[in-house]
Amino acid sequence: MTDTAEVVARPLDAPGPEAEPPRRRGRLLWGVPAVLVPTALFVLHALVYGRWEVDDAGITFAYARSVATGAGPVLQAGLPPVEGWSNPAWLGLLVVGHWLGLFDHGAWFGVPDYVAFPKALAVLCVAGVFSAFYAAASAVSRRPVVVTVLAGALASAVPSFVIWCVSGLENALLALAVAWIGALLVRASARERVTSVGTAVGCGLLAALAALTRPEGMIYAGAFPLVALLLLRRGGFVRSLLTVSLSVVAFVVPFGLYLLWRWSTFHQLLPTTAVAKSQGLPTVAGFGKVTELVAYAGWSGVLVGAVLVGAALMRPAPVRTAIVALLVPLGLGLVAFGVLVPDWMEQYRFATPVWALGAFVVALAAVDVLGGLRVRGRLTVALVAVVAAVFSGVGWVGSAQTFRDAPTAPMCLIVVNTGWEFNGYADILGLQKSTFFAPEIGGGALAGRSLLIDGAGLAEPTIAAFWAEKNWAAVRDYVFDEVKPSFIRSHGEFRTQMAFDADPRFQADYLLIGPSPNGGGNWVRRDLVPDEATMARLREWAVRAEAADAAQRATPRASCGDRIVRGETSAT
Repeated sequence: MTDTAEVVARPLDAPGPEAEPPRRRGRLLWGVPAVLVPTALFVLHALVYGRWEVDDAGITFAYARSVATGAGPVLQAGLPPVEGWSNPAWLGLLVVGHWLGLFDHGAWFGVPDYVAFPKALAVLCVAGVFSAFYAAASAVSRRPVVVTVLAGALASAVPSFVIWCVSGLENALLALAVAWIGALLVRASARERVTSVGTAVGCGLLAALAALTRPEGMIYAGAFPLVALLLLRRGGFVRSLLTVSLSVVAFVVPFGLYLLWRWSTFHQLLPTTAVAKSQGLPTVAGFGKVTELVAYAGWSGVLVGAVLVGAALMRPAPVRTAIVALLVPLGLGLVAFGVLVPDWMEQYRFATPVWALGAFVVALAAVDVLGGLRVRGRLTVALVAVVAAVFSGVGWVGSAQTFRDAPTAPMCLIVVNTGWEFNGYADILGLQKSTFFAPEIGGGALAGRSLLIDGAGLAEPTIAAFWAEKNWAAVRDYVFDEVKPSFIRSHGEFRTQMAFDADPRFQADYLLIGPSPNGGGNWVRRDLVPDEATMARLREWAVRAEAADAAQRATPRASCGDRIVRGETSAT
């Protein structure tokens, strides 16, 4: 029974406890369109890039196939175990998809599942990002729907964010983990319970997910401790220390278990990918890369956004404290971007969490600041923001068009010219077991019959160590004296870097089958070619393969069959 004093004390127009569930249900109902609208915008933008997936995604696809079919953590059945991936959480999702028959089995309504499944996962993750926006905005803003739609629309307009989320790689999953770290911190700050046990453990577990999604994700383990320090209340030091310890434990346990598995399986602390990229200590020049993100986003847009965020920080809580809480993981994302060795791929692959959190911070600040202005002030600020958005949008449209016309390293192109093409050469030579040295291996691992030696070192520990030292002479010695691959493919900067052409062993032991695009060529071991007639057949197949390569290059956003089966295509 309700206490009499409570009834008397409550104002007549105040809702009772029984009114709260409908209010929460109403917020949930409004949350559905708030999430669906920007998700639809994201999908529409993603369609611009067709069925393109980057070849590095093919490496993870190949490992997922091996793990799911019982071959173990190997690039191809027959190769030794090597941690040639840096995204175990994403790899795990692909393995589950394979077990469920959703990935690497066929087509979904005419779309190959090696395209449909990773892109569907990405859309779900992005919807989860926008759900985090709504969950955070609902705790601190009177207009959570507006904040969510605006933030989601901004993120969905950034080509870098969309491109890498649907690339087949793990970017969308990383964005999901980081966005929910931000959401938990915002909701806790709104309740003035930043140091709650639930927030501490949740942020620690999400940081572990981020670390298991990309190596630099471990930096987000610092988000909760930093926010707890920044928003420390008087007399709360001991509680903050305890909850920070809980957050650290929640991070260390799952991530530490994976490290133990890595050591017991591969006897190394870092994945082979990290060794090959020779990630070093932070440098001033590295942090200078952050200015490139500002230029990409548009200087006018970033300036307006910064002014809005600064104005919001001058306003009362809870938005002020929410923005402080969000700026911490956003800052950590910028630090991670600055620390990482520059990536050869275009469109800032490592900036995905920055775009997500940056869009949300600006949207939250803009809605709060505009809500505190009179009509004239709102119109002025809105006009300035629209003009800045137009300038940024023009740059984004140009970036999207450029990438659409020439996307980075399409996986299906590598399937054609590294997988199918060299299957034909092996058929002509009658090779049951052959080896193949090449700089791109994703599509080749999925479609090729020959065992791959990764020229970039991502899935080859010995070469990875030489890459870390930039010791190209050692790579040549290893390839020509120990591996002695059946086939070699080299082109572009990689060919110049390796300097195979000037090596007497290469000239003596290998015959050029034919040239390839980007100043490249394909070679076969001289002792595998029995006569001139066989060499002529190899070169005839090279002409056919060159035509197939050209056709795939002409449609870089296309897929390459309903299913990519290893060794299926041949010259016979």
